[in-house]
Amino acid sequence: MPTAEPPRRRRPKSAAVTVAAPAELISPSELGDAARRAAEEILVAGQAENTVRSYRSALRYWCAWAQARYGQPLALPVAVPTVLQFLVDHLARGPIDQPVCELPAAIDQLLVESDFKRQAGPLKMNTVVHRLAVLSKLHQLRRQPNPCEDPQVRQLLSSAKRAASKRGEIVTKKTAATREPLEAMLATCDDSLKGIRDRALLLFAWSSGGRRRSEVADAIVERLIKADGSNYAYRLHRSKTNQDGTVKQPDKPIRGKAAEALKAWLDAAAIAEGAIFRRLWGSRVGPPLTPESVANIVRKRALLAGLDGDWAGHSLRSGFVTEAGRKNIPVGDVMAMTEHRKVDTVIGYYRSGELAANAVGNLLD
Repeated sequence: MPTAEPPRRRRPKSAAVTVAAPAELISPSELGDAARRAAEEILVAGQAENTVRSYRSALRYWCAWAQARYGQPLALPVAVPTVLQFLVDHLARGPIDQPVCELPAAIDQLLVESDFKRQAGPLKMNTVVHRLAVLSKLHQLRRQPNPCEDPQVRQLLSSAKRAASKRGEIVTKKTAATREPLEAMLATCDDSLKGIRDRALLLFAWSSGGRRRSEVADAIVERLIKADGSNYAYRLHRSKTNQDGTVKQPDKPIRGKAAEALKAWLDAAAIAEGAIFRRLWGSRVGPPLTPESVANIVRKRALLAGLDGDWAGHSLRSGFVTEAGRKNIPVGDVMAMTEHRKVDTVIGYYRSGELAANAVGNLLD
């Protein structure tokens, strides 16, 4: 009797595979809108906090000016005539003591009252150049035709710079906190918790190479290295000229009275981790200082010391370089401490201090 064949199993019907269609096909040579926005966010996140703040302020002013001048929002790409109008509206002309510009008085006053300008009248040359650079950067990021590169714009700005120089307009710099004014500021720091903090902050920022105010605000205990004896070294993870932290830089020494002041502050405030310099509410230690708070401390101590000048956080940086010039410290060593990338950036302060202490200034004596 023949053996019955086992029943064949039916193959299950394969499920239909659904391939999701892309929401939008773009050319490999183009950047999609979402990717462009992501790229812009990455670029912004990679900038120093102060840089981002200055970019936002500049763009805020561009938008306010365009709305007031033309009665409509700023749209990209900005037309070349609009950029030219911005320049003549804000660049100074006429005598140095009575400069004028083409911005209508009513619009000028409106911008001041709306807190977009500090005061009526022309803007400083540095401010105009910065605002033009920010607009140029925005067009580059959005891959739009850049009006700031137009020959008419470049020629007008170049001519305005030469005219400003002939008129006697000078670039103002913050007063340098060389050794004498620094010691005068330190003399105002008493034995209160705030006095101990401010003394440590001034000496830390100055002696470690004239640290920027943002670097002082970002300083943390975890990057503080115990060195020989009671001294320290500070490992600067990143800076304005090394924002991704990939360039290996030497640790910044904090020695002598700077180290003593730093230890006194850490002990008095019971800080063992996190931010080194913090806000104070009486005897209560609060969150980290902001860069602006660092600048305010310098201004306050200069005022208490009765020092004339225009003081700010940058005063400690320029003062360190100027003092190094007075002591004839090699420029290379100074730049290793400050982390300046370009010699021409540091040489102005350095030469100022070098000449002040040089016999060439006493040829008639």
